[in-house]
Amino acid sequence: MTEPTITQLQPMPGDWQRALAVVAHPDDLEYGCSAAIAAWTDAGREVAYVLATRGEAGIDTLPPAECGPLREREQRAGAAVVGVTEVEFLDHRDGVIEYGTALRRDIAAAIRRHRPELVITLNHRDTWGGVAWNTPDHAAVGRATLDAAGDAGNRWIFPELTEQGLEPWDGVRWVAVAGSATPTHAVDATDGLERAVSSLLEHRTYIEALTDEDPETYVRGFLTGYAETTGKRFGGRPAVAFELFGR
Repeated sequence: MTEPTITQLQPMPGDWQRALAVVAHPDDLEYGCSAAIAAWTDAGREVAYVLATRGEAGIDTLPPAECGPLREREQRAGAAVVGVTEVEFLDHRDGVIEYGTALRRDIAAAIRRHRPELVITLNHRDTWGGVAWNTPDHAAVGRATLDAAGDAGNRWIFPELTEQGLEPWDGVRWVAVAGSATPTHAVDATDGLERAVSSLLEHRTYIEALTDEDPETYVRGFLTGYAETTGKRFGGRPAVAFELFGR
């Protein structure tokens, strides 16, 4: 019997300087994407993070007023490990983010502020690979980010942003979706994988609430397994995959 052909992933475009990553919660980028971000910042590219929430509803044993500031600190520490110093929070409520014009406006404003060529977000579809149900927050933020990439360049959509001094930015060339079941491109994770492990480990309080496994064992197993599986479609090198949408 002939083995099925595995579609190879293409290298991500390299002709850009600024990227903006927009996700729902602290730790969303560290679960599989930060090895790519480490590689990009090593190459001298600028990457900023925008998070819709502070993850305040993410730990059952901590009330939101305590959990939000703690998870913000963990996120800033995790970002610093991979060379990211700009981390913004939009202060939508964790767990009940609503897709709509308010969310699109906030993300469009962030895109106008940072003026990226590449925008990164997380899986916006209903499921993870058709197996596990995605959360409403991920779906709302991912979809709104795809829409806001276009909104940011149109001065007649959210004209109040122009009045606030945020001029239209039509320079987004791609939106890259991490965690997609149908990836098209990848980034070599070889040099960034150890820092990706360290970056996710900065979310120690969240991880300890999530699993009884030793945090480093859990994190290393998760990220290494993902990178090696992806690498089978990227020349055998550990990799981070994205579904790339051009504009």
